[in-house]
Order: sequence, then structure tokens, then C-alpha cells
Amino acid sequence: MKYENYTVNDIKEMLIAKDVKPSIQRIKILEYIVKNRNHPTVDMIYNAIKDEIPTLSRTTVYNTLKELVKRGILIELLIDENVVRYDMNISPHVHFKCKVCGKIYDYDMNCEIFDKKEIDGNRIEKYSVYLYGTCKECLKKGDEKDGY
Repeated sequence: MKYENYTVNDIKEMLIAKDVKPSIQRIKILEYIVKNRNHPTVDMIYNAIKDEIPTLSRTTVYNTLKELVKRGILIELLIDENVVRYDMNISPHVHFKCKVCGKIYDYDMNCEIFDKKEIDGNRIEKYSVYLYGTCKECLKKGDEKDGY
């Protein structure tokens, strides 16, 4: 099953399978990521669910995300300078960021590098491939700006 179709029960089971206690906060945070697919930041998640969980803090969101990364449920994206974003697609893939609207898109591309476990005797543990440009929606609107 693709994670876009996950139910709350699926999320609970995933957390339990990774030895993470399925608290209300953890379930809601992961549910947000599953439903929105927007490569959110801590603040985006916090602002989206704080009304549902009045006792929620940014620190809880941050600590939960760090734990989910550590357990292999999420990956961190460092596509923005000084901003960490999170993605549930943990398989090697490429990210494209639009310099106009700021949206980040996932692309499954056949990158030869993803098949390698080492390069020149160096063990590969993580892949980060980021592409920058103008997305097709912004190009259609005629929105384009130079540089980053």
C-alpha cells in the first residue's frame, strides 16, 4: 500500500513496528505528513495541528520528527538554506524546488548513483539530489525570477 492511502490504524502500526510509542501527538504529526505531501517544516506541522492538540509544542513536533528520522520513517531535506523539511518517501529520489513558488516536488528518476553502495572506497549512507528551477505551473503563468 502506498503511504498516501494510510489510515490512522496504518500509522499506528507503522510506529509500533519501528518501536515508537503511538502517542496522539506522533500519530497526528505523521498523519499530517501523509495527507499533505508538502515536505513540511516543524512550523508548518505545528501551525496545522496545534488547534487539534492544544498542549502541543514546537519542541514536541521537533523531537517527534527527529525520532521518526532516527527510526527510518522519515528523511530530512536540506533543500532550503537554514530550513529542515521532512519527507515520508525514504527511497532514493530526486527533489525539485521551484525558485518562484517554493514548492518542492518528488521525482523518481533512474539515477545510476542510487544503485551504488560506495564510490572510490567511500561507503554511501545517504543520497541527496536537489534540482532548482521554475516549475511548469509558474512557467505557464509567466512567473520567473533570476537566481536564488
